[in-house]
Amino acid sequence: MADDSNLTPDGAFNLLMDGNRRFVAGTPEHPNQDAARRAALTSVQQPFAVLFGCSDSRLAAEIIFDRGLGDLFVVRTAGHVAGPEVLGSIEYGVGLLNCPLVIVLGHDACGAVAATRSAVEDGVTADGYVRDVIERVTPSVLAARAAGLTDNGEIIAAHTRNTVDLLLERSRVLAEQVSAGNTAVVGLTYSLADGSAHLVASHGLRRTEPAGL
Repeated sequence: MADDSNLTPDGAFNLLMDGNRRFVAGTPEHPNQDAARRAALTSVQQPFAVLFGCSDSRLAAEIIFDRGLGDLFVVRTAGHVAGPEVLGSIEYGVGLLNCPLVIVLGHDACGAVAATRSAVEDGVTADGYVRDVIERVTPSVLAARAAGLTDNGEIIAAHTRNTVDLLLERSRVLAEQVSAGNTAVVGLTYSLADGSAHLVASHGLRRTEPAGL
């Protein structure tokens, strides 16, 4: 098993984005997906990133970032909304598995954001627990509206950035790891059409200008 335990936050980010570039180009390497890798992981795991993304079926993390078994610690919810279980899972990846990178992954054509926009603009909401998802996305949509953002891509980016901020505000473990330079928390937005991921928020990387802005 390749040793990713000494990766810096920047090194982990570069490894992840290299995989996305291969996916976009149609030249995936499918690393760490063989029987030897499976056997090496039976008693230990050393993922190099926590990926917290939307549950959308088109956002399969290991595929779009061309990674394999044991590479990513994945947490997914509709609209990447974060409750206590999500925060605990992310803290597990950072605090116990020592992941140097946390990714929040949003995407265009997000159904949760679209449903929330309808609820805000038309008063049409959903039944059951889907309503809870909409309520958790609502602050992002309202903030985007107050800022005069109307483009769907801008609203998705704003929701992704707000989720990054929420994680750092609510998780002391995560905030302390970022302050210590051990972990970075970044936001990416994903294009369904071409498969590319773009940086829209960054806390803890040495690069300071989000490439997606």
